[in-house]
Amino acid sequence: MSSYQFVQTATLDIGYLEWNPGGERTAILMHGWPDSPETWRTVAGELAAVGFRVLAPALRGFAPTRFVDPRRPRSGQLAALGRDLLDFIDALGVKHPVLVGHDWGARAVANACGLRADAGSHLVMLSVGYGTNDPNQEISLQQARNYWYHWFMATPRGEYVVKNDRRVFTRQMWDTWAPANWYTEVAFDEACQAFDNPDWADVVLHSYRHRWGFVQGDAAYDRDEAYLNPAPSLSVPTLVLHGAADTCNHPDSSAGREHLFKGTYRRTLLDRVGHFPQREAPLAVTGEILRFVESRHS
Repeated sequence: MSSYQFVQTATLDIGYLEWNPGGERTAILMHGWPDSPETWRTVAGELAAVGFRVLAPALRGFAPTRFVDPRRPRSGQLAALGRDLLDFIDALGVKHPVLVGHDWGARAVANACGLRADAGSHLVMLSVGYGTNDPNQEISLQQARNYWYHWFMATPRGEYVVKNDRRVFTRQMWDTWAPANWYTEVAFDEACQAFDNPDWADVVLHSYRHRWGFVQGDAAYDRDEAYLNPAPSLSVPTLVLHGAADTCNHPDSSAGREHLFKGTYRRTLLDRVGHFPQREAPLAVTGEILRFVESRHS
């Protein structure tokens, strides 16, 4: 695992990676599931090379981030991810960062902007469409099929696999969510180190069970949940990047969301890219981010 720094919030000891600490502008990159902050290594290096300070924190449940209070519910609810990011920003005193997130991280950056309008200067979401947190949302039968692992984790057998066979479970996702041969064993082993955390299984199981209304959330986030559901309109300039070959979240799942944005909104499909654009096509992702951030219309 890479060398992490730590910052403490009221809830978490957050481990994070940093590139170019003296950069004039800051970008915060939030990883998804099942993945780790190292997913951003190439993108972060490219952003740092053009002057950004880059921060990549580990989400709650992912090593080396840990809960401050051992009695705190190991909630993985999506509102908590957004609040964690705001706490991270405040703890480090970061002002108006570019917020980039993939998968769970995309929900974290979007929810942070929903909870605080000026949380970031720009919002970039990878592989997820905004406004898809509602357990009563309509989804296609194809997307329901793609979400088999959501329903699986609601069962005792799924719980057992998450707790006892997490590497094999992760391998299933990585092998089926993108075109073949997109990752190396070194990258896979490195990502799996983030799952060697006593909180990981509980946070993961709660996250997927909560988002479909199977379990209650942490009462500490009731106010945030009420504010985020239904999804509030966002005024921050937003870019959505979605792999055209994504077999986890079908590309159509991020389409038709323009009405949820008051400001600049763009959506770009990446040809021959699956669910992990930052790993599969990092230079293309970096190029899209920089063009968007530097655009006069954003």
